[in-house]
Amino acid sequence: MFARTVAETDPDRVAFVMAASGERLTFGEFEAAANRLAHLFRDQGLAEGDHAAFLMTNSPGVLVAYGAAERTGLQYTPVDFHLTADEAAYIVNDCAARVVIVNADVAAVAAALPARCPKVERWLIDTTAEVPAGFERLADAVAGHPSDPVPDERLGIAMMYSSGTTGRPKGIMRPLPGIDAALPLPVYAMVGEVVYRMREGLTLLQPGPLYHAGPQSSTSIAFRLGGTTVVMDRFDARRYLELVGEYGVTHSVVVPTMMSRLLALPSDVRRSASLGSFEALVHGAAPCPANVKRGMIDWLGPIVYEYYGATEANGGTTVDSHEWLARPGTVGRPYMGEIVIRGEDGAELPVGTPGQVWFRGNTNFVYWADEEKTASNRDPDGSTSTTGDIGYVDEDGYLYLTDRTAFTIISGGVNVYPQEIETVLHEHPEVADVAVLAAPNADLGEEVKAVVSLRPGPAGEPVDVEAAEQRLIDYCRGRLSRIKVPRSVDFVAEVPRLATGKLNKRLLHDRYWKKV
Repeated sequence: MFARTVAETDPDRVAFVMAASGERLTFGEFEAAANRLAHLFRDQGLAEGDHAAFLMTNSPGVLVAYGAAERTGLQYTPVDFHLTADEAAYIVNDCAARVVIVNADVAAVAAALPARCPKVERWLIDTTAEVPAGFERLADAVAGHPSDPVPDERLGIAMMYSSGTTGRPKGIMRPLPGIDAALPLPVYAMVGEVVYRMREGLTLLQPGPLYHAGPQSSTSIAFRLGGTTVVMDRFDARRYLELVGEYGVTHSVVVPTMMSRLLALPSDVRRSASLGSFEALVHGAAPCPANVKRGMIDWLGPIVYEYYGATEANGGTTVDSHEWLARPGTVGRPYMGEIVIRGEDGAELPVGTPGQVWFRGNTNFVYWADEEKTASNRDPDGSTSTTGDIGYVDEDGYLYLTDRTAFTIISGGVNVYPQEIETVLHEHPEVADVAVLAAPNADLGEEVKAVVSLRPGPAGEPVDVEAAEQRLIDYCRGRLSRIKVPRSVDFVAEVPRLATGKLNKRLLHDRYWKKV
């Protein structure tokens, strides 16, 4: 049942609920709002293949903006609302956006953008408050436009940007499908069923930022299936559990950090939660510590599913709870593309040997305005591509990841993969979160550095960090070869992560290398 059919036959069905405010948007209301904005895009001269950008927090407005872009054939770019003005301006300029929409929550940053982005033709802000110079109030701009569909609808798609944890973010552009806007993007139809385990009429709890590929895609798929999506403005573990019971949530897509925080809740809070409606808890986007994965399966039962893939959508794997328990640490077998593991010389490696992960048979993306980067990640014939992860496959074709090439530590000429060390440290009972990275070493070039946030001590007692450092190093010595054992451990209140759950290793790298 497609969303437009629901809008016609059951217009009062709730499509979206904002968890914080309780504001609701029905399918009928969404259809009318998205159509009015679609007409504005057309009147502005935007045609199939043109670009728009949206710098908006999780809100009804950003959902409507996505819907309008998707029915006018646009390549639209969701911009991370945590960015500074300079960072956001880089993306707006790079994606060649002709129209930019922001909302009131980012007004301070947005006000600085028109001067930095002179090629943008029109600036709109979704607000009832004061309008910054250079902007129009969105409600006023769309007021005179009709609520029926534009006559030349074509399906548009999101042009996401990489997170930029290892350098400047890059736009990831896939070809427009050239199909009716009422139809789902073909890859989304497959992902919804195989990865997110969705069905018609589901209730999705969305705790992630809608500018990121996972939350954006899962929300879009749930909407097109006629489901209701409960959107959190930010993740809070206790409130998350309350929302599951309050709305009868059937599905949710999370990142491992969220699961870790759920498991850290007091036992009485977890026991009292009403979770009987849950059908599927799906996680991805970042490596998941084994103890966290086991903890969630023990708590919820075998309804925990994992996926691995990149925004590039050049391939992907998935694994259910039973498979993972039989093969701890795997991210599954491919549902899209064929896995190829290659060494530094490009030769295919045998089963069980770590190398760079490539996918064959699904390379249909380019890095926007960057032919060199596009060429660097694929074979000359374009049939096989990589996004830089390191891993191996077992004899049954299950993939295990060890790290990303950009994060590889080269110590004395030996490659060390931080994720392997992070996995070990996550198992230590004192560790709440950890990042492992290269630190400068005059002799070896690079050495292994662990940055750790500790769990609170008993009764709030202060932790002896020198003793804790030695305990963690000794713990690693019993589980890792000497070259992989951290030379030192630094302790922080919170390990830096992006809102998507990924470690912000670029920030940590700069901390240790800026004076070198």
